[in-house]
Amino acid sequence: MKYPRLDIDCGKIRHNTQFLITQLSQKNISVTPVTKVFLGNPIIAQVLLDAGATVLADSRIENLNEMTSAGILATKMLIRTPMLSQVASVIKHCDISLNSEVEVVKRLSNVAKQQNRHHEIIVMIELGDLREGVMPDRVIDFVREIISLPNITIKGVGANLACRYGVAPDRQNMKTLSDLADGIEAAFGINLEIVSGGNSASINWALQHTGQTRVNNLRLGEALFLGCEPLDNRKIKGLYTDTVSLTAEVIESKIKPSLPWGKRGFNALGKREHIQDRGAVSQAIIALGRQDVCITGLRAPKGVKIISSTSDHLLLETSNKPLFLGEKVTFTLDYNALLSSMSSHYIYKFFNTSKCP
Repeated sequence: MKYPRLDIDCGKIRHNTQFLITQLSQKNISVTPVTKVFLGNPIIAQVLLDAGATVLADSRIENLNEMTSAGILATKMLIRTPMLSQVASVIKHCDISLNSEVEVVKRLSNVAKQQNRHHEIIVMIELGDLREGVMPDRVIDFVREIISLPNITIKGVGANLACRYGVAPDRQNMKTLSDLADGIEAAFGINLEIVSGGNSASINWALQHTGQTRVNNLRLGEALFLGCEPLDNRKIKGLYTDTVSLTAEVIESKIKPSLPWGKRGFNALGKREHIQDRGAVSQAIIALGRQDVCITGLRAPKGVKIISSTSDHLLLETSNKPLFLGEKVTFTLDYNALLSSMSSHYIYKFFNTSKCP
């Protein structure tokens, strides 16, 4: 068996997806799974479809193309505003895209007409987190500029929250999104099929809200794959949080002093660390580093502490018995660690496709 390696439990991911699709459907909210953390892997894509998803979303056109090439039959959504330089690929490989620039939508229209294709868009609206989106007071003007473009249909509106500044979805900003959807429909006599209220950070609002809302869709990644919501990093009741683990091998294990000696400058990462003398420690090095994974997103097993890291080495200390040479150490991961480790060519990926208990 090769290391370091990710073990991905597809059965638990299938359970999480089915669970949230069912729970949110009771609120008349559909789920659009976002596959980017798994790089559009066709195995995961099929798991999501088997769980009941009908639309798959990704931020990279390359990932959507890979799914199509693998024979994944589903509506595909690009959730990052298209680059002007990739408009032709967007029209070829995507059914829906999220947009906030008039010029991009005009270019999509031109290329869609040339390719004799039809493309749907969701107009993204800024609700305070200050990432992508048209300012609320400019939405009507934005729609007016694109409403008559050939080969383009405005399928809905959407918003993104909690990514840049952690602005939480709440009653007020979701009401703003709903009111803007109503205003667009009234102004132009159209029907907006989708009002997309954000990502996994919107889960708690979606499950707990009462009363009227136009929000009928969420774009979910972290909630499906790791069973938690990102605002407070709390477990979502009924979901598995141990869907993915990362295992690496010990390549050195020794008793060493905790305090370095000799004249010190900056380390390999450009930092000068303050170090406390803790006497002799049981130190182990595993073959895993910053080139492989976001170290801050790893959680070590009980009795093992992550002390520091370099590009190729992760240094651990143990409080009980020393780790032995060749021993395997398994970590759990947060979303950032999962994203980075999936993106690493040096980490082997194993997809367990058996059903969960």
